[in-house]
Amino acid sequence: MTVSSQWKETKGSQTQVFSFVSDLRNMGDLMPEQVINWTAEKERCSFTVKGMANLSLRIEEQIPDKRIRLVPEGKSPFEFELVMHLREKTSQSCEAMVEINAELNAMMAMMAKRPLQNLVDIIADKLSFRNF
Repeated sequence: MTVSSQWKETKGSQTQVFSFVSDLRNMGDLMPEQVINWTAEKERCSFTVKGMANLSLRIEEQIPDKRIRLVPEGKSPFEFELVMHLREKTSQSCEAMVEINAELNAMMAMMAKRPLQNLVDIIADKLSFRNF
């Protein structure tokens, strides 16, 4: 199952936005209120989703100024990846899109689709409102 945000224009260049999201210490500011206990290093983070699970993520892949891909580290309730895509709009702005690709059975997919959609939408929205 794949859930994606819309492409959202940001107030920073592609390089500025990539620099921000590729340091996971910054990502806590983009999380919804259901994410608590955020701790991060440059390439790893861990957090709790209220009432659900503790998760740890690490950067698996970076394509400078284009894409960053995060995958679970350690135990995860299901296999997934969180990917942030960037594309240039002008020299001072870019567009960002967030997606989650998850390996879920049909029952889990029905239950998880709305919260995962909410997550990618919130991350993309918060990124679009941020000044770089």
